[in-house]
Amino acid sequence: MTDPARIPVIVGIGEVADRPDTPGRGLIGPEPAALMAEALARADADAGGGWLARIASLNVVNAVSWPYADLPARVADLIGHRPARLAYGPVGGETPVRFLHEAAMRIARGEVAVAAVCSGEAEHSASAARRAGARPEQDAVPPWTAPDPAWTNPRVRDYLHPQALRHGLSQPVVVYPLYETALQAAWGQTPRRGRDESAALWSAMSRVAAENPQGWLRRPFTAEEIATPSPANRPIAWPYPKLMVANPVVNQGAGLIVTNLALARAAGIPEHRAVPIGPGAAAAEPRDWLARDRFDHAPAQDAVLAETLRRAGLAPAELASIELYSCFPCVPKMARRRLGLPDDAVPTVAGGLTFFGAPLNGYMAHAACAMVRRLREAPGAAGLLYGQGEFVTKHHALALGGRPRRPADAPVSVQDTADARRGPVPPVVEAATGRAVIETHTVLFDREGAPQKGVVVLRQGPSRLLARVPAADRATLGRLTDLDRSPVGLDGRLRTAPDGLLEWEAA
Repeated sequence: MTDPARIPVIVGIGEVADRPDTPGRGLIGPEPAALMAEALARADADAGGGWLARIASLNVVNAVSWPYADLPARVADLIGHRPARLAYGPVGGETPVRFLHEAAMRIARGEVAVAAVCSGEAEHSASAARRAGARPEQDAVPPWTAPDPAWTNPRVRDYLHPQALRHGLSQPVVVYPLYETALQAAWGQTPRRGRDESAALWSAMSRVAAENPQGWLRRPFTAEEIATPSPANRPIAWPYPKLMVANPVVNQGAGLIVTNLALARAAGIPEHRAVPIGPGAAAAEPRDWLARDRFDHAPAQDAVLAETLRRAGLAPAELASIELYSCFPCVPKMARRRLGLPDDAVPTVAGGLTFFGAPLNGYMAHAACAMVRRLREAPGAAGLLYGQGEFVTKHHALALGGRPRRPADAPVSVQDTADARRGPVPPVVEAATGRAVIETHTVLFDREGAPQKGVVVLRQGPSRLLARVPAADRATLGRLTDLDRSPVGLDGRLRTAPDGLLEWEAA
């Protein structure tokens, strides 16, 4: 039998949602570090108390809403204990899953007895302060930690191809639509059918968020509300309106405490409340999204999901709870097809990044808390956490629940498997003449819902290129936003604009 001292289990979960409508609350709520500390305190209470001072390893999810000089140290100060190991992670929505996996492996190797993971963001408060001209380090009660003047925004995307940067395709909200459009065509869907699938899936997620006490938008939305553009649901980047994209303007924190089964038992924690951490896997796509072979698949996602379930000895039908990352609909739609889930399966336990809220890199910590609650109610059942980061780039999955056991010593990375599934990458060219066909595309809208421009990813022979469609070309923009005909494969003419960028017009 496996030594219980080498079996990692989650014993404490804690969450906090600082709402602006809380009675007596001022304009600015608690800072991100305070949300993290409060979430850890709640996790400690959930585990019966006395665990914070025993944490030997603390992983802090990267926070973007406030410029800290040393966020992990600030969190340690607030909880009154400095663990021997303090780690701060890079930007990426998969990092809470990775941190939980790493904590489990440290427990299994006997390196530490108690570990913790925490996340927290206060983008709603930070945005409110900016609009009001307030300074949280002076005007909040209590004041926020003084900002670090040397802080560098971790969301700089200088690793992207210069053409992507010149065309404005450097933010997730305008890159994920390229996958959505390509996937709809690959699946034989009209854009209308793809939109309706997304809206139905998001409506189901909103119902989960409405029942989650920590959710941000706690009301169910109909599929029609989600699919239909309106003043409250303006188009952002075709084919996604506001209610299909992640909502980062929230104040939320999460904390999880991990220990070994022997210590959990010694502390008197009932067996069903100590949720085992099982095996997992990780892989990544090329970081520059233009350096990928296609936009209608994600080999890293496929490899990670398949290998995690294989290592856990689980079939998808055996999963009692599932959380598939949901920053934009294309991600869980790809994942649920890979897993073979039925159309009515709801792949979230927390509520999704639109309705539960998207505290930037921290959502999957909340998803893990929600899954622990679910699995405590169903002892012996198993769940799957799947997180994803950047531009369909970084993928990490982890099994929770099931029978207590030591995780396998297999390498976490399944990069070789992912790479073997990837085809040749078309070279990107910056200058071209003649004709080219659409590989995928999006249309960007202003805040009033008017098209600003289209951007098309094109193929010309073996090469790939980017071009814009000006707002004045209504005929081509109309073809790009036709709900009943996919434009993928559509032929058109190229020209060079005065600023040197290529422009494209449907033939």
